[in-house]
Amino acid sequence: MRRRPRTTFIVSILSIITFASFSLYLSRNAISTWQPYSDIPKTKAINAFLLHTTTTTTTTTTNNNKNVVESNSNNNNELTRQTRRVSSVKDSLSTVSVLIPDWEILVIVVINTPFSPSNQYYCLFPNKARSLARFSGVLPFTNRSTFKCDLPESVRRHRLFSQPTLVTGTSETELPKPMPQLIKWNFLVFESFSTENDIVVFAKGVNHRNGYDRSPEELRCVFDFGNGVHSAVTSSVQEVFRCPHPDFEPVLDSYYGLPNRIGISLEIVAENIVVPSVAYYSPRSNPKRNAVAAVQGHPVEAQPKYELCACTMVYNVAKFLREWVMYHSKVGVDNFLLYDNGSDDDLYSLIRELRQEGYNISTVFWIWPKTQEAGFSHSVVYSKSKGLCKWIMYVDVDEFVFSPSWVHESNPSLKSLLPQNQTLEEGRKNKVGQVSMKCLEFGPSGRGRHPEEGVTQGYTCRMRTEQRHKSMVLVDAVDPSLRNVIHHFEVNEKEGFVSKPVSLEQGLVNHYKYQAWDEFKNKFRRRVSAYVVDWKQELNPTSKDRTPGLGFKPIEPNDWTHRFCEVRDLRLKFLTRKWFRLLTPNGYTMAWQNLR
Repeated sequence: MRRRPRTTFIVSILSIITFASFSLYLSRNAISTWQPYSDIPKTKAINAFLLHTTTTTTTTTTNNNKNVVESNSNNNNELTRQTRRVSSVKDSLSTVSVLIPDWEILVIVVINTPFSPSNQYYCLFPNKARSLARFSGVLPFTNRSTFKCDLPESVRRHRLFSQPTLVTGTSETELPKPMPQLIKWNFLVFESFSTENDIVVFAKGVNHRNGYDRSPEELRCVFDFGNGVHSAVTSSVQEVFRCPHPDFEPVLDSYYGLPNRIGISLEIVAENIVVPSVAYYSPRSNPKRNAVAAVQGHPVEAQPKYELCACTMVYNVAKFLREWVMYHSKVGVDNFLLYDNGSDDDLYSLIRELRQEGYNISTVFWIWPKTQEAGFSHSVVYSKSKGLCKWIMYVDVDEFVFSPSWVHESNPSLKSLLPQNQTLEEGRKNKVGQVSMKCLEFGPSGRGRHPEEGVTQGYTCRMRTEQRHKSMVLVDAVDPSLRNVIHHFEVNEKEGFVSKPVSLEQGLVNHYKYQAWDEFKNKFRRRVSAYVVDWKQELNPTSKDRTPGLGFKPIEPNDWTHRFCEVRDLRLKFLTRKWFRLLTPNGYTMAWQNLR
């Protein structure tokens, strides 16, 4: 009878420990479980919906070279916003901070805030903890500098996170309290792009990854202008939303002294919630002139400069890029459109070298994590507005497109796979708007480290069956919704466009997916995939982005070098050796080796 109290006591202790562990788990996983707050500003106070307001600044001015190569040159002025003046923190910058995956903080410096790159900056938190701020790059369409810093362990223990202040190493540590709450990445409007006809808005967390898209009627675009202006949402797909330009646009010019940059976000109407935003709206340069030109039959958008472009999202691929560019330029790619996901290797110095050698390369600094689909949607409207590409091929830097028939051709070209001389009369059916090719996935092929001669020479053993497919899409054929599944777009069936697969004899993709372990581990540690956010988490276990038999731990299997080897395939190795092998005093080498 005396054992019962002791048993009850033990059960109680275990219950307390379990509850405490569960609470700690919820706290440490607040990034993935965060939901829109019910007290987010309502539309009656639209000019306060941008939550990116922290501190003001006094520092020196400078230019930063790591900017997007293709960027607007407009003089961007920001609307006056509510800010906290912090006289006790010297040399601090006016910033907005977003908590992104892996406990990193993306710090965005407010437009026209001067700073000196010679200074070392830190993220300073309310508990006076600091972490090093690493310069990342400059956002292309608003010219805002970005930094990244880690969220200190001492701050992660808090249930709610406050924004840090970006300071120099000599700044004082007294901070105003309370600081604004840190914006969470999983519910955020992060970018917008203005076309001649409408605005494309990019947002996380409004639509869900399980395929459910909110109806456009449930949403509207809101603008940080006056007492609040809104326009109807016309399309809502994945992370991409479209809405008309606002009515106030015609008066936005220098005569009236109104700003060029205006905050933009989305409102979820039924919930009366405005999504937190770090995005800005760019008015059309001269809508009246464009309207007159359209009426007179003159094209408003520039005609494509290149017949075929290759677009991909990259992160620290300088080691591989030269081989990929040289090869695909050889087989008909006219321009390379790279979306840089925050590389910190020597990517841009390599791009400068390749340009000097005559290769056409365009870059867009795309810092937003896990947004590959949104980035590719952006590339369509971006290319169209810049008049870059007629067709765009979407492949990764570890993928090489070729045709087995090229062994017998003197001038091989991917353009031979594209439809020629299609008449695009209104009402005609079955116009080919997309060409898709199947992928063959290669394994480590016995390699313990990266082959210096290149991936096409070093990896020669693959799986037997083909996986997925990659596509070349006609920009004008893309459905207005911009829906895509990484490398395959939905074409505009209302205009009669269809997708056409090609046989393995006509064209295919060698995907060097499973490389030497160190390269593979680096690739999947910072994967840009939209389907597997973190390969170490047990999410989407059946996704094709997962590695068969690997599990969720970054530990090299004993038999890794011999995995995924079912068929020895030397076709592309022999072909690239024929095209790119050079004789040097030290023997034969590949062209991409000789020039590095």
